[in-house]
Amino acid sequence: MILWQGTSKIDGVSPIVLVGILKSSNKKTGNMVQTYIIRRDIDPLEASKTGKDYAICGDCKHRGDATSDSDRKTAANRTCYVALFQGPRHVYRSYKAGKYKTVRFTDLSAIGKGRKIRIGTYGDPAAVPPRVWLRLLSLSVGTTGYTHQWDTSDLSAATQYCMASVDSIKEAAKAWNSDYRTFRVLPVGDYKAGRNLPIKGQEVYCPATPEGGDKSSCVECLLCFGAGGAKRGNVKSVVAVAHGPARYQIV
Repeated sequence: MILWQGTSKIDGVSPIVLVGILKSSNKKTGNMVQTYIIRRDIDPLEASKTGKDYAICGDCKHRGDATSDSDRKTAANRTCYVALFQGPRHVYRSYKAGKYKTVRFTDLSAIGKGRKIRIGTYGDPAAVPPRVWLRLLSLSVGTTGYTHQWDTSDLSAATQYCMASVDSIKEAAKAWNSDYRTFRVLPVGDYKAGRNLPIKGQEVYCPATPEGGDKSSCVECLLCFGAGGAKRGNVKSVVAVAHGPARYQIV
């Protein structure tokens, strides 16, 4: 269903839509409400290839580089774990075909009531106004979410319900200094070489991954519920080894 439509808060001009999928068979996350943030006017693959996915991804380095290469369907050097031709493209096509009903703002809390919600299955949650998320989450019983916009002053409100997404220990330390807990992507090469592993007392491996022992799923764990509290140290930041189609390209 369509949870919200409007203008991206990231670029201030692009038309975007927030779509909620109420059932999920994703083994890692479990049956959470999945939320997709996509452009309303451009197929996700085209948005990636042309760089127009900035409206929903912001300055995330995993977007890759815009390209005119006729042999490519998405951005060059793209390292995002999300396979655009799967979930995002299916959601976009269903949206354009009019298959989703629109939910009123006042009814968002009922949609999330008693559910666990994955904030931003695709797309950065900072693109959507905080009031929309807060309404949707108001009666929920758990969330996970990530934002690369934590260091952007007018978009950092997303850290209320999203982890600060970082790609190095240096970035993580900067976020911790602002009291933000982090979700850090560890390159496969570093993991195999034993470099930049979780910092004792500060970080833990994601328990829904092989390196974390596959001990849980996101719907059970819910450690990634928001960024606050890094300085207290009683709730840890999270590290996951790069995964997805481009995992070996991440350095």
